Amino acid sequence: MSNKPEGEHSSSSSVLISQWLSLGGGSPFQPGKLNQEELWWAERQEALEAAGYMLRPRYRQGWKESWVEVTGKKGFDWLECEECQPKMRRVMDATRISDGKTVILKKLREREGPEELQLNRLFSSDSLVSNPRNHCAPLLDVIELPNDPPIMVHSHLRPFHKPRFNTYGEFVAFFEQICEGVQFMHQHNVAHRDCTFDNIMLDPSRMYPQSFHPVKISRAKNYHGSAKKYTRTRYPPRYFLIDFGLSRLYDPKNGPPLDYVLRGGDKSAPEHRDRTKLCNPFPTDVYYLGNLVREDYIQKYDGLDFFKPLIASMVQEDPTKRPTMDEVVFRFAEIKGKLTTRKLRSRMSRKNEIWPVTAWRSVGHWYRTVGYVLARKAALPVP
Repeated sequence: MSNKPEGEHSSSSSVLISQWLSLGGGSPFQPGKLNQEELWWAERQEALEAAGYMLRPRYRQGWKESWVEVTGKKGFDWLECEECQPKMRRVMDATRISDGKTVILKKLREREGPEELQLNRLFSSDSLVSNPRNHCAPLLDVIELPNDPPIMVHSHLRPFHKPRFNTYGEFVAFFEQICEGVQFMHQHNVAHRDCTFDNIMLDPSRMYPQSFHPVKISRAKNYHGSAKKYTRTRYPPRYFLIDFGLSRLYDPKNGPPLDYVLRGGDKSAPEHRDRTKLCNPFPTDVYYLGNLVREDYIQKYDGLDFFKPLIASMVQEDPTKRPTMDEVVFRFAEIKGKLTTRKLRSRMSRKNEIWPVTAWRSVGHWYRTVGYVLARKAALPVP
């Protein structure tokens, strides 16, 4: 019996094919062929190894498709082979040779690289990196190869929403940390400018003690079966902000900044409709966080009415009427203080959830909750 989630084979295949083609892999789809982005990394595999980082077998010299050797048929059941899983963007997973830790390598873009590297170094400096309010993903290393852009090394993180939030307490803890993180950046005169859905991650080291596959994150690290996981309530994670490619440091002596529009993952900010106008990027960060909660949670999940007044103020049409991040953090602390333990432990359910699913998940939820109460696990899971 397969441990793979139902429907993963066909959906994974279509996604891989479309992404592979978009990166210059050619047609028809050939799982044994590296696309253009992958070739860049494969050509530097030996240099990266010398720097202390080992790429997966797919990117090493002399790699051959193992599924061909096993089955004798090219492409047969290749989705079940770990080493044929390509990394799709300008990031690459690797193993740090010194301790076997999985890390992520990020090749800096020429037009964004200097400022992105500068800000990563700023928030990973000795004076800031240990501050618990700093939620910028720490920079572990910078690899400098001849005639190439710098390569940043970060810990292997996981999208903040995977797995889904089980309780309101888990979601409250997430929002509190991310607001604190953006507030910390603003207090150091940095606007993130893309603190949107894809740029918020969680540290999976406690929730996934055996880690997981760097491409198919639902799979175990060795690609055999599902990754073993725990809930956020049992092992509360820290959340991190990533990708400072659009971020900017401003001089407070010059007053509130006015800058050109840079659109990231969320292109719906009202002040960005006219891309020829200059605007203050700090209220736009407030909008991004508010819009994330509004579109991906308030509109899709029941029981989040306590969020609505604050979120409505964060997504106001006029940027000057939005609260600052200091005000958001203060107001949210007041909201959090009024939530009962029962509310925080209650299960977050989707609005379109059918009743058999609700009944099944509710039984499991309350069974776990009794265990957490007896184990004295907090209703508000803070790391």
